[in-house]
Amino acid sequence: MLLTDSDLEAIWLTVKLAGIVTAILFLIGTPIAWWLARSRSWWKGPIGAVVALPLVLPPSVLGFYLLLAMGPDGPVGQLTKVLGLEPLPFTFQGLVIASVFYSLPFMVQPLQNAFEGIGERPLEVAATLRASRLDTFFTVAIPLALPGFMTAAILTFAHTVGEFGVVLMIGGNIPGVSRVVSVQIYDHVEGLEYIQAHHLSAMMLGFSFLVLLALYAWRRHPKKGV
Repeated sequence: MLLTDSDLEAIWLTVKLAGIVTAILFLIGTPIAWWLARSRSWWKGPIGAVVALPLVLPPSVLGFYLLLAMGPDGPVGQLTKVLGLEPLPFTFQGLVIASVFYSLPFMVQPLQNAFEGIGERPLEVAATLRASRLDTFFTVAIPLALPGFMTAAILTFAHTVGEFGVVLMIGGNIPGVSRVVSVQIYDHVEGLEYIQAHHLSAMMLGFSFLVLLALYAWRRHPKKGV
C-alpha cells in the first residue's frame, strides 16, 4: 500500500488527536458518568441529554456553534484575547477542544452503563468497612467498571479518528495542523487521486473493522482482560 508523505503526516496527526482527546475525556467523562449513574437529581435528565447531543446533531451544526464560540466575538474567543492567547479556530488546540465535545458521549455513556451495572451491594459493603467515598470510588467502583473503561476508550479513540464535519469546521484543512486522515481522503477525491484515496480509505476500513472486532471480543470475554 503506497502512502505519500502527506498521508503519513495526516495519519500521525489523527493518532495524536485521538490519543489526546481520549486522555482528556477520561479525566472529564469519568466524574460526569459517575454522577449520572448515581444521581437522583432532576438535573440528571437535562445533563444526560446535553452529553448525548453529539449523537444526534449533525457535525456541521456542532462545529458551527463551536466556531462561533471560539471566534473573535464569541465568549471563548474573548477569553483567549484577554489571556493573550492565539485564537483557537484553525489550530490543533481548537481541534482538540472541538473533538472533546464531539466524542463526549462515546466516553460517558459506556462508563455510565458500567457504573450502573455495579449495583449498590459492593458500595454498601465498602461503606460498612468505613471506606470513604473517594476510596470506594477508586478501589471498588473503578476496578469493577474496568470493562466499561476499555469499551469507552476504544469507542472514543475510534470515533475521533473518523471525525470529518467538526474537524473541517473548526480546523479547516491545514497540513500538519488540522489535516487529519478523513480530510486527507476528501482532498484526494477532490483532486481525482482515487488510488491514494483508496489506499487511505482501505486502511480506515480495516482499522474500523479491527476496532469493532476487539470491542465485541472484549464484551464477550471481559474477565480475560481484567
